[in-house]
Amino acid sequence: MLRFAQLCEAVAGTTKKLEKRKLVAEYFRAQPEQTASQAAIFLSGDIYPAFSERTLNVGGSTVWRAVQQLTGRSEQEMSEAYRRHGDLGAAAYELWSCEFSGSVLALPDLAKLLDDIATARGPAAKLERVSVLLRQCSALEAKYAIKMMVGDLRIGMRESLVEEAIAAAYDKSELAVRRANMLLGDIGETLRLAAEDRLHEASMRLFHPLGFMLAPEVKSSEEAVSYFTDAQIEDKYDGIRAQVHCGEGRVRIFSRTQDEISESFPELIPVFQDSPEALVLDGEILAWGTGTTDSKNANGSALPFSALQRRLGRKRVSDKLMREVPIVYIAFDVLFANNELTIDRPLRERSEMLTRIVSSLVETQHAASFVSCATQSSLAFDPEEIATSFPRIVRAPVAQAHTADEIDQIFMEARARGNEGLMIKNRETLYTPGRRGHAWLKMKRELATLDCVVTAVEFGNGKRAGVLSDYTFAVRGENGELMNVGKAYSGLTDAEIAEMTQWFKGHTLTDFGHSRLVEPKIVLEVAFNNIMRSDRHESGFALRFPRIVRLRPDKPPDEADTVKRVEEIYLSQHRAQ
Repeated sequence: MLRFAQLCEAVAGTTKKLEKRKLVAEYFRAQPEQTASQAAIFLSGDIYPAFSERTLNVGGSTVWRAVQQLTGRSEQEMSEAYRRHGDLGAAAYELWSCEFSGSVLALPDLAKLLDDIATARGPAAKLERVSVLLRQCSALEAKYAIKMMVGDLRIGMRESLVEEAIAAAYDKSELAVRRANMLLGDIGETLRLAAEDRLHEASMRLFHPLGFMLAPEVKSSEEAVSYFTDAQIEDKYDGIRAQVHCGEGRVRIFSRTQDEISESFPELIPVFQDSPEALVLDGEILAWGTGTTDSKNANGSALPFSALQRRLGRKRVSDKLMREVPIVYIAFDVLFANNELTIDRPLRERSEMLTRIVSSLVETQHAASFVSCATQSSLAFDPEEIATSFPRIVRAPVAQAHTADEIDQIFMEARARGNEGLMIKNRETLYTPGRRGHAWLKMKRELATLDCVVTAVEFGNGKRAGVLSDYTFAVRGENGELMNVGKAYSGLTDAEIAEMTQWFKGHTLTDFGHSRLVEPKIVLEVAFNNIMRSDRHESGFALRFPRIVRLRPDKPPDEADTVKRVEEIYLSQHRAQ
């Protein structure tokens, strides 16, 4: 464990990607296979492999209390150390007393102690087992054990960089390592196969999320056609990106953050449960309005994300809520079918396969009201059938375009339907999980927004005096550190604020009475008028008139926007003046 902690310290101490990779590769080569395998999982930012359904299930507040008890420090001393570092592990390292120098743990021993925490039931038992672990740690070991427990290693490592280090350590191709890890959902097992020259034996393990293919934003149709001209066009929906795995009567649905969300959408399970073959589909879950009060949508249309939020994070969804917020799954890609991974096929082939698959699923469900759509404008459901045969799966309508003018026309039609914009996809490209190239592009409405992470909250005033409604938020620095850029209190509904208040109370790191430092796990989409230079925040910038557009439960904190992006917007504003 000490050698692992020293590795983490060295990796955190350099901003150079190649140096990080070299340090990790040298560590892997020098360790026994079991230790290296466990380290690969930890360095990827997880306690357990991606395919595993296990979680540590320990809050930052529990770890905070354990550190306070072991160091004997006051709440004020703890809070001041945390504010100096913005990181509980680094704060604990500063406060750690020599009398808690601890023994040197082997990495497999640490894994066993973490298992003990995961299996503990109740806050008291969790606290006791966290304390047992930390008592065996030196200051440096405690620093990184704490970082892992709170899910925030912050050393500038991603799973893709761990894959590269495995390839370098055992002289394998990065492509072979990346593919094995994608199939297995276990970076530790991938390392073992690489070390034993058995990467070719990796086979697809269903029911763990594959990486989602991502898309950069383009500002105009002219920019889009500069990348490719044989484009498949789909509406960009304001829903939840969702990957469905099904086979042998089993169904699991994953969000883009790779969290399982099946319980929030029970209506979708029967759609896939009787699938005659194992499948992995990529698509979007949408709230769907039937037009009962809006004559514009007499045949139904996608509702804003705010409607869908009522369904998120619920372990039990009532029949009443299912009637009030009906949902559909818009399928737009297939990643596994016919007992083979299809991501190596071009989009035009996957698109044809998907059309056949969705038709088969619909026939299985006997959904007579399904509408086969050639264009988005024909995507319409009969509102009379909402309570009976309302279709739960729809093939995403597609169009083709070759010129900027054609894209502009489709974009205007999408906006008229109330959707965010367009997804513009190269028909000849493969599906590249977890990558953001220029094979897929997104074109949205013009609106300056940033995805930010909440770092602190305050109680409001007046009718909001009893709820935590004022949020301080941050973007990511060069090494992944969070740097505040502003504060907002408007944009969320009373119901959302009430729900978030309970969450923040349960994930408080420091309670100052009127305000609290909280675990940096909530992502907000924030709009603003412009950006100013400012020494008020450590980022060096401040947002002018910020307001919250929406919560982003589909986005993890490590995908929040960066200070570099803030500076780009700032410079573009000044160029435009």
